[in-house]
Amino acid sequence: MNTTKAHTPETKTRRVTVRHTRAQDVPRLIELQRRTYTMIEPWSEAKFANQLEVFPQGQIVAEINGRIVGTASSLVVMWDEWPVEHSWAEITGSGRFDPHTPHGRTLYGAEVFVDSSLRGIGVGRELYRARRRICRALNLRRIIACGRLPGYATHAGEMDIDLYCKKVLWGDLTDPVLSFQLHEGFRYCGVVPGYLPEDTESAGYASLIVWLNRMYDSSRPTHVAEGDIL
Repeated sequence: MNTTKAHTPETKTRRVTVRHTRAQDVPRLIELQRRTYTMIEPWSEAKFANQLEVFPQGQIVAEINGRIVGTASSLVVMWDEWPVEHSWAEITGSGRFDPHTPHGRTLYGAEVFVDSSLRGIGVGRELYRARRRICRALNLRRIIACGRLPGYATHAGEMDIDLYCKKVLWGDLTDPVLSFQLHEGFRYCGVVPGYLPEDTESAGYASLIVWLNRMYDSSRPTHVAEGDIL
């Protein structure tokens, strides 16, 4: 299990730990999601339960002193079967993860959210690090995700979404999500319109990003693991 020390004075003695999600975590995750995304309806207990049934190894939480402070959810897909312009609802089965394909080669990042009061202390970094460990452990080719672009709301009247993303790439602007993902080693692949229509901060857009697993071995099949793989 991976740990890291936090970096703010009030949390410097705490440690962030990442583990697989358990059924008993679901009520706390729903409440955390409700606080994090006030404009988006939180997932139901049934959706969380289905995710855990379909692909338990892809669902993880971050804790500080036993308190859940973040989570990341993912499924495996056969990426070549999906169009670049897809929606979150389509590729995740509206959050149920029914499109999960065990023999696929791509770990698809469906969601990451972190307690807004604890951003900047390394919670997101540890969740992304754990996701990369899952990708390697399962011998998957890559991680693909579509990230929110919450900084766009401030600039939507000045520029279109393509220019906004380019300015983030060039370092002229900072987006809370895309800038972080680039720092985590992801590559920007373009914009997906209508990805999450209810995300008004991003005007429904998302950035398509990819991280390539350099340890991927094409001669071996995807490793279907059981139990804890972190």
